[in-house]
Amino acid sequence: MDESTRMLLGLIIGIAIMIVLVSKTKVHTFIALMVAAAITGIIGGMPLVDATNEAGETITGIVNAIQDGFGSTLKSTGIIIGLGVMMGGILEESGAAEQMAYSFIRAVGKKKEEWALAITGWFIAIPVFADSAIVIFAPLCKAISKVTGKSIVGLALAMAAGLQLTHCLVPPTPGPTTAASMLGVDVGQMIICGSLISILMLVVAVFYCQWIGKKIYQVPKEDGGFDRKEFKKEYIKSMDELEHLMGQKKLPGLGVSIAPIVVPLVLILANTILDLAGIEISILAFLGSPIIALAIGTLIAIYGLMAKDDNKKVLGVMDNAIKSTGIIMLITGAGGALGNVIKVSGVGTALGELVLKLPLPAVLIPFLIAALMRIALGSATVAITTAASLSAPLLGALSVSPLLMAVSCCVGAISFSYFNDSGFWVWNGMFGVDDIKDQIKCKTAISMIMSVVGVAELLVLSIFMH
Repeated sequence: MDESTRMLLGLIIGIAIMIVLVSKTKVHTFIALMVAAAITGIIGGMPLVDATNEAGETITGIVNAIQDGFGSTLKSTGIIIGLGVMMGGILEESGAAEQMAYSFIRAVGKKKEEWALAITGWFIAIPVFADSAIVIFAPLCKAISKVTGKSIVGLALAMAAGLQLTHCLVPPTPGPTTAASMLGVDVGQMIICGSLISILMLVVAVFYCQWIGKKIYQVPKEDGGFDRKEFKKEYIKSMDELEHLMGQKKLPGLGVSIAPIVVPLVLILANTILDLAGIEISILAFLGSPIIALAIGTLIAIYGLMAKDDNKKVLGVMDNAIKSTGIIMLITGAGGALGNVIKVSGVGTALGELVLKLPLPAVLIPFLIAALMRIALGSATVAITTAASLSAPLLGALSVSPLLMAVSCCVGAISFSYFNDSGFWVWNGMFGVDDIKDQIKCKTAISMIMSVVGVAELLVLSIFMH
């Protein structure tokens, strides 16, 4: 058995064992992910601990690969999750989340909540990292679910679909910007093409979200958990019912309610725009980093919404909110550990070499490389970058537009969100999707559906663009 085959076999066996452990045994998902990471590394030929080759170079062992992957993932998401849930607890306890929900529904109209959240996610992910946006908007999604009676699953998945599309397709997010640079594509053209191709993908995704919200029906409970039951039409409240509920409750004003969310978004957006323009302002770069921006938002929530409450109550609200995040962080970190083991083992390189030998339409070669990189490595940005770097040498040999090749890399990176993707676990944890079958029906399925639509669009465009 050659080295590439052994690496691929390690990946397949590792994931298969993880699925069996989670679905058929008492082993916790966190432990199952760690076992999968170790098995993937062992079969893939990695040393158990760091070793030195004949050239004197250090070869990363399985133990360090797991630790590095776990640490680097939580370095970027752990603080954001912690701050986000504390802010969310304040928004829910003070009634600000309900105020936002009522105002949101009044603005967009009843029965259009999934569409509005999807479009909101589409715009927000251009300046804001998708995982951060999921945490920031979780209180709004939960409040809309409580107020309307709609499933949190359909609502939150629609928002996540919008976030994922622009995160993968529209500069200045890192992935598509890198693809454009590597393949010599004008960034303006990339923005236009990526935006246009994402529209049909988003439309199909929303219809799926509306359907899955009825199949997996659960709404947030007052104690912070989720109530799962079979969907019935009478659970959905009418506009008259919503107006009646609104009139009975004393809620904070809209301005002070949305400030904890809007201020961090404005700071992050301003920093992104200046960075894109090549302007460096240290204080804004500091304030516009997601961690600092969310900390500011949390402080605004505390002193803007619960300033009159005693300290013990406010601290209790935040303590209760953060209790649920421990397992989210552990599982998210373990997903990062699995992804890093796969990356270090060289599975990505083996998959890329395999694709280049396949008889495919030219426009689909970058897509398939990126899709396999997403499966192997978990990160959409890394998948796009890898696909673009492997596709760049083929530019002269393939009769396809460089612009379409760049977009193809991005569409491929959307294709498969699953166990080694930190965003997969952040979303599942924030919205109470615990069953592995439900997890696949939600984040994995929606990413595959959007990529299939994207492939169809690429094939049609390749007829006219060379």
